[in-house]
Amino acid sequence: MTGDWRADGMRVLVTGGTSGLGEAMAAALLDAGASVVVTSRDQGRAAAAARRLGRGCLGLGMDVRDEAEVERGTDSVHQQLGGLDVLVNNAGIGMRTVNPRFFSDPRPFWDVPAGGFRDVVATNLTGYFLVARAVVPRFVAAGKGRVVNVSMNHSTMNRKGFVPYGPARAGAEALARIMEADLAGTGVTANILLPGGATATGMIPEGLPAEHRAQLLAPEVMGPPIRWLCSPEAAGVHGERLVATGFEAWLAARRTHAGDVTPA
Repeated sequence: MTGDWRADGMRVLVTGGTSGLGEAMAAALLDAGASVVVTSRDQGRAAAAARRLGRGCLGLGMDVRDEAEVERGTDSVHQQLGGLDVLVNNAGIGMRTVNPRFFSDPRPFWDVPAGGFRDVVATNLTGYFLVARAVVPRFVAAGKGRVVNVSMNHSTMNRKGFVPYGPARAGAEALARIMEADLAGTGVTANILLPGGATATGMIPEGLPAEHRAQLLAPEVMGPPIRWLCSPEAAGVHGERLVATGFEAWLAARRTHAGDVTPA
């Protein structure tokens, strides 16, 4: 399976698209013919990423924690692209923001600063809600549109020393499932996508042993499934939880069983 699905003409917003998984997904979608807006809290960083990603990409400074910024930012996206077809909810910050050495020196939840807890939850959970809340009503009014919520393995959500990252991501996945239920029958689809393991991004802690670093997934693992989710073949696909590392096997099974197979 080549993964050469096309997304020609699709207009996509990738939050947190200036590095890591977001940048990898944006690059894959641009290669597939989509127009892409990537966001960062910092306009300069967003603009630099857009230049790096190349033709068809725009950079937008938008703090997903801030309701007013989200409203202004999503309005700007619609104006610049003439509309929007896909929202990829991806913006997030990791455990490094509260514990730079969380792998070698995990700390119990009672040692986590309250401010750090609030910031991770505001970005990784409330941010998903605010951006979807701004974008989805237009999708519903049009009777079409696609939402992809990026998540991670369930084991990460309840791992020792993973407050606040684990609870924030668990909440985001619960939110994604409720989005799917609320959007059923509207013509708007919502799905979950996750890499299937730790990835080589800026969220990796300091001092990670070389043997563990060698096992990290490349962010590009997200490329084939996000291309597929934005392609004509995925039209109408709703309520799925796609694991990038098992995507090709899942898709082959789906085709064989006429859509009755879902990923583990």
